[in-house]
Amino acid sequence: MNLRTFIERPILSAVISISIVVVGIIGLFTLPVEQYPDIAPPTIQVSTSYFGASAETLQKSVIAPLEEAINGVENMTYMTSTASNAGVVDITVYFKQGTDPDMAAVNVQNRVSKATGQLPAEVTQVGVTTSKRQTSILQMFSLYSPDDSYDEKFLSNYISINLKPAILRIQGVGDMMIMGGDYSMRIWMKPDVMAQYKLIPSDVTQVLAEQNIESATGSFGENSDETYQYTMKYKGRLITPEEFGEIVIRSSDNGEVLKLKEIADIEMGEESYAYHGAMNGHPGISCMIFQTAGSNATEVNNNIDAFLEEARKDLPKGVEMVQVMSSNDFLYASIHEVIKTLFEAIFLVILIVYVFLQDIRSTIIPLVGIIVSLIGTFAFMSIAGFSINLITLFALVLVIGTVVDDAIVVVEAVQARFDVGYRSSYMASIDAMKGISNAVISSSLVFMAVFIPVSFMSGTSGTFYTQFGLTMAVAVGISAVNALTLSPALCALFLKPYINEDGTEKNNFAARFRKAFNAAFDAMIERYKKGVLFFIKRKWMVWTLLAASVVLLAFLMNTTKTSLVPDEDQGVVFVNVSTAAGSSLKTTNDVMMRIEKRMMDIPQVLHVQRVAGYGLLAGQGNSFGMLILKLKPWDEREGKENDVQAVIGQVYGRTADIKDASIFAISPGMIPGYGMGNALELHMQDKQGGDVGTFFNTTQQYLGALNQRPEIAMAYSTFDIRYPQWTVEVDASKCKRAGITPDAVLSTLSGYYGGQYVSNFNRFSKVYKVMIQADPKYRVDESSLNNIFVRMSNGEMAPLSQFVTLTRSYGAESLSRFNMFNSIAVNAMPAEGYSTGDAIRAVQETAVQALPKGFGYDFGGITREETDQGGTTIIIFAICFLMIYLILSALYESFLIPFAVLLSVPFGLMGSFLFAKMMGLENNIYLQTGLIMLIGLLAKTAILLTEYAAERRKAGMSLTSAALSAAKARLRPILMTALTMIFGLFPLMVASGVGANGNSSLGTGTVGGMVIGTLALLFIVPSLFIVFQYLQEKVRPIQFQPAADWQIQEECVEAKEERQHHIESKNEEKK
Repeated sequence: MNLRTFIERPILSAVISISIVVVGIIGLFTLPVEQYPDIAPPTIQVSTSYFGASAETLQKSVIAPLEEAINGVENMTYMTSTASNAGVVDITVYFKQGTDPDMAAVNVQNRVSKATGQLPAEVTQVGVTTSKRQTSILQMFSLYSPDDSYDEKFLSNYISINLKPAILRIQGVGDMMIMGGDYSMRIWMKPDVMAQYKLIPSDVTQVLAEQNIESATGSFGENSDETYQYTMKYKGRLITPEEFGEIVIRSSDNGEVLKLKEIADIEMGEESYAYHGAMNGHPGISCMIFQTAGSNATEVNNNIDAFLEEARKDLPKGVEMVQVMSSNDFLYASIHEVIKTLFEAIFLVILIVYVFLQDIRSTIIPLVGIIVSLIGTFAFMSIAGFSINLITLFALVLVIGTVVDDAIVVVEAVQARFDVGYRSSYMASIDAMKGISNAVISSSLVFMAVFIPVSFMSGTSGTFYTQFGLTMAVAVGISAVNALTLSPALCALFLKPYINEDGTEKNNFAARFRKAFNAAFDAMIERYKKGVLFFIKRKWMVWTLLAASVVLLAFLMNTTKTSLVPDEDQGVVFVNVSTAAGSSLKTTNDVMMRIEKRMMDIPQVLHVQRVAGYGLLAGQGNSFGMLILKLKPWDEREGKENDVQAVIGQVYGRTADIKDASIFAISPGMIPGYGMGNALELHMQDKQGGDVGTFFNTTQQYLGALNQRPEIAMAYSTFDIRYPQWTVEVDASKCKRAGITPDAVLSTLSGYYGGQYVSNFNRFSKVYKVMIQADPKYRVDESSLNNIFVRMSNGEMAPLSQFVTLTRSYGAESLSRFNMFNSIAVNAMPAEGYSTGDAIRAVQETAVQALPKGFGYDFGGITREETDQGGTTIIIFAICFLMIYLILSALYESFLIPFAVLLSVPFGLMGSFLFAKMMGLENNIYLQTGLIMLIGLLAKTAILLTEYAAERRKAGMSLTSAALSAAKARLRPILMTALTMIFGLFPLMVASGVGANGNSSLGTGTVGGMVIGTLALLFIVPSLFIVFQYLQEKVRPIQFQPAADWQIQEECVEAKEERQHHIESKNEEKK
């Protein structure tokens, strides 16, 4: 079945295309939408708490056994852990990209259960939880009371009772963190009163265990002959503070009863008093929702939004809900921009086709081609499990130029036949297809060949390239099918020769426009011919230019800044605040309130969310806090002076005079699932297990050295060992004399000061904890130890201070480990005008100079990905070149001619980097994907040129004439392709607003490459063809065969006459 069939049976051709479109539409509706393909590695979090324990205790008793057990679980890449003085432990295990998160969670859970036997009893009572969640925030919302009618305790519990259970049920939500405390029955003991009654905290624990219980009491009349059966029920656990107050502690023979309320104050309090929150200056509680690995962020967000919309209606009067941040805001805005670009591109492309072909009918054919290819691609994306994301959408924008190219080639070839004098559009189509079907198939194959090897890469950038490359390859494949079936059929039906039957030209607007255009174009062709000849005569220039462009390309590739994805304005700023070491929560909150007031004055800011007691980078701790600034929508803050970077500048500017806190502002990270911000993530490691003080000083020296580097704007760590602490020592010999154990002394100390979780109670259909602790006023400072008593073996009470000595010391608020070594987390921001790639290099070079032996560092998060992907770009380009070369060799039956095509590509790449450099852009994923497409497109265009030249050479023309006449014949379609590409992507190049950085990286690279690449193609390929064809004929002489094609025959005659003319004029000159 040859191609003629499709021209003779237009309906068959139409059906093929229609079915492609239908399948595509079905695919389009099933595709999920997200910002980037799912590339973040799955992470599993293991967490637990140990009330009142210090970071060091946690590290020894909880983290060490757990890490030991988890280490080496299948597919893990690295793990980090933190223990804080708040008694909280968090271990995060990172897995290889592509690991099944559910399996990972199960494997980690199994390992954790092995270690449970080695954990302290207090920890096993609370339980160790394993959850699969990503480290980045999916969305944050806040409940606040604008008229201050509700306090934080109410708001926090309103969320945990009414919203949290439903949110956790939403598919894809991994975890939800409420910045506030759950309800808890707080038993505030009075040590002085207890001492009079000779009681210690363990007595209270015991009484609760005896009296606050559920019990199965059975029933009367079971399996007997009685008529009725009655179940007995015991009232069970206590519920209100009053009921707890009635618990009997002691009852003597004379009827005196001692109740709990006499030795303690009881209230419905909070489980932890670790946070203070506010929204726009009013009491407010914020929540962070995290996603599970592999879930579609957009869909999860939509479901959460829908639920919160419903929940809004039921909020109590005086409570309002604000969404502080959602990854969807940026996503929809940026996807909207790209789709707008898609339509602009299609429109511009059609316009250019019209200018060159001067015929409405001829423009419809490429338009049909675009529609069929783009929509058909969705079907493939759906089967391959891709999503509609920024990467695949960009692929579609880029592919427009290439897709049009196939249709242009067909239409232009038919038009060329009309120019030679064909009258029947049917004959013109058939003859035109004979000439170009080969070229269309081979150029499409080459184009697809560029993208297919790219898709075998692994890692983060691999996922990017795979989705980008395969999407483009499929679109080009479909467009080739379309160009061989539907386009020629439409040409045969629609296109009419513009000469009437009797040979007179039609006279209408199109004809007049055509006349003017053709006159101009013919003049241009003459000039172009002179240019080509100029280069053919001076072949040394061709080689010089080629060498120069390769050198320049190498230079630009090494000097252009690199990064993974460009940072965009996402409409949110995170501000991390750390106050002086040892500050109390109240002090931190007061400082935060001063900062918050100033933040609210920044004109671009819409909402300010404040949380004291939790830092984005440092986690939980009294001296940490964070502010989240939600900026106004993008359309209300156009221009550079209103973007995120400008706001971050203002944050630093307005807080410069606040001396009692250090402030660090960042915008959220670009790729969901890779940690919080867009700073570099470093983990300094102490590999010899030395003392924390030495490690801290070494790190500080390193940071000092790093901050000297111009590439780094600011490198800092929240870690500090200058937190004032008391070291407790128990005198064992005194304990023995008094007949008590050091253990009893410490448990009394922990009961009064640390607080213990001793029982449970039920309320609001949830289970809450019962906590005992001394009333705050009895534990203000170290002198309070004199008023706290422990019971000796003879039943008498002795003050704790007899057995315990305190010494002042300094230590850390929280301790971290990275892959089982002690570590200190460091964040670094690249300086203005430097990229993350430069910053990473600075980190590596400084480490070599400033880190002593036994200390190391490792990258975490997205920085780790970026260091891993550095070398891949070169490999990709090499594979692309190799594939093109092999395919062309097979096509031309020659290992030499393909060089004529390949050597034109470096010019294009050089153009890309040149433009990127001029616009100050980075070499990131977008630029690289654009480059790969350029290689394909330039090779594709060059093939059409050499293909034509080879045909003419076979028909018996001389080498130079063949090259010249091919160049002349292909000038129109090559210019059309280049211009459609340049104008189609021009809107991207000058993009502003949402996602502008990514758009301009892609646009600039491609436009620059097309401009310079096309110039090289038009002038240099003909000369290269002559050189390599000449060499080829030396290897294997050519056999001439007269061409069956009229057009080629005419050109042969024309070329002979020109040559004759040329020789004669030369002879005349000699005379």
